Amino acid sequence: MIIWKLILFFRYSKREDATNDLNTAIEISDLEGIEKHSKRTVKVTKQHHEDCKRLLRLMGVPTIEAPCEAEAQCTALCKSDKVFAVASEDMDTLTFGAPRFLRYLMDPSSRKIPVMEFEVSKVLEELRLTMDQFIDLCILSGCDYCDSIKGIGGQTALKLIRQHSCIEHILENINKERYKIPEEWPYQETRRLFKEPNVTMDVPELKWIAPDEEGLLSFLVNENGFNSDRVAKVLVLFIVISSLLIVDYGSPYIKLFVNLSS
Repeated sequence: MIIWKLILFFRYSKREDATNDLNTAIEISDLEGIEKHSKRTVKVTKQHHEDCKRLLRLMGVPTIEAPCEAEAQCTALCKSDKVFAVASEDMDTLTFGAPRFLRYLMDPSSRKIPVMEFEVSKVLEELRLTMDQFIDLCILSGCDYCDSIKGIGGQTALKLIRQHSCIEHILENINKERYKIPEEWPYQETRRLFKEPNVTMDVPELKWIAPDEEGLLSFLVNENGFNSDRVAKVLVLFIVISSLLIVDYGSPYIKLFVNLSS
């Protein structure tokens, strides 16, 4: 409960910072800054979550509701071989230890960004770090759950971890006049969140089923105002694709689990 309150407080602070940054970008007509900070100020409501789950179920996509962090839940499913990989834009997915992590999978084709695949074992091998050291590296470099030490970026953090092994030893040896450590810095709670996340393995069989065409049309067109012709065209293609998924990956092994919480 304490860790969950910490997460909510930190996210609220980050959203408040993003709002201030957005106002500054608007004042100086910084279009790139406006686009960047606008995304960070979006607040996902309970209704958004319910609509998303309902849409996925109408599409026939298996869904699981995480008790806490979606990236942690998806990672647990990947570790237990219930899914092949985790797709997300949140690099904290690797810090939770996802064996396989896909980035940019959901990017529009117009951006022409290739999907990037990471394997945490290879990341650790390349960095010459243990998983515990990697978690501390990510906390130092900046994560979703606590502030970082101002002035320490990724390269400096990696150098310090290799030199001192863990955050505790770094704090004992760091130049505190040069690097200002945040007051009441909850790095230990954050570390525990990454190592012992609140997840559930009591999940139903992950199985693709046929989409509810009539239900999708009603939800998208009647309830949410989407263009009926465009929805009908996309549905034809989706039904063909989903039929292939049902044949290839229907049960018991789903090829990919996509984190849609970000």
